[in-house]
Amino acid sequence: MFNRALVKVLPAVPRGVVRRVASQYIAGDSLGDAVRVVRALNTAGKLATVDVLGEEVGTAAEAAAFAAEYRAVLERIGAERLDANVSVKLTALGLELGYDLCRENLESVVSAAAERGSFVRIDMEDSTTTDATLALQRALRGAGYENVGVVLQSRLRRSLADTSGLDNVRLCKGIYLEPAEIAHQRDDEVRASFLACLDALLAQGSYVAVATHDEHLIGESLWRIRARGLSRDEYELQMLLGVRAERADELVREGHRLRVYVPYGTHWYEYSLRRLQENPRIAGYVAADTLRRVGRRKDQKGAPGPDSSS
Repeated sequence: MFNRALVKVLPAVPRGVVRRVASQYIAGDSLGDAVRVVRALNTAGKLATVDVLGEEVGTAAEAAAFAAEYRAVLERIGAERLDANVSVKLTALGLELGYDLCRENLESVVSAAAERGSFVRIDMEDSTTTDATLALQRALRGAGYENVGVVLQSRLRRSLADTSGLDNVRLCKGIYLEPAEIAHQRDDEVRASFLACLDALLAQGSYVAVATHDEHLIGESLWRIRARGLSRDEYELQMLLGVRAERADELVREGHRLRVYVPYGTHWYEYSLRRLQENPRIAGYVAADTLRRVGRRKDQKGAPGPDSSS
């Protein structure tokens, strides 16, 4: 109830307040902001995947502009010698305007990445886009592009069947709330589906990016990875920018490859509201995480300095 109440009042919250909260989870408005964040992550031993904020474009020109921005991201990543790739949303590349238009824009990004030895991850959006997303990923792989992967959401009941034949998959719980007939509703069901999908992907030799902040799933996933004797380069972990950063540091120190999802762009406000409205539980998570940060700052300010005496 508290989480849903938070979501209802979000549109009435001043943009400045939303911006302060969102700034922990979004690199900034510009590509330069994303480059700065990625460079810092690389210095800390982490990889990155860069996402240009925005989706559901209304015109072919807007879709072409997103594709051009992604090509610019790839060029900058190469020029700066950053350890990063990109994540794209197909509705930003014109999926709702037409399959062929979207494929043309997507292929232009994937081709630009291939020329630079880089990689493109196709994000999974809500269930209305699942068939087209998988079809486009398979079509480009069939056309010879091995540098393109996809995302599966364990929340969807279909995902276990969708693992068949897929390689290089980001596996996550999924943020979109879907009807019970197509999606698991309980956390234990979503977790069980996650591990079943992971087992299926590992069994067929797929490269898996385990994308979760759920400590239970992190532990269970790493147990499975160790049981199969996978080397460091045969899997990776993924987390969102600004979420469980201290745990991410621990995982890096333990020797795991860890990639951070780095979104940037001027659509930060719409992105923030949409993500919170689509899954009210995240509103509570963000609020709790923000309160923890504020509490830490207060503790640090109130702590005695090195020259203080009790």
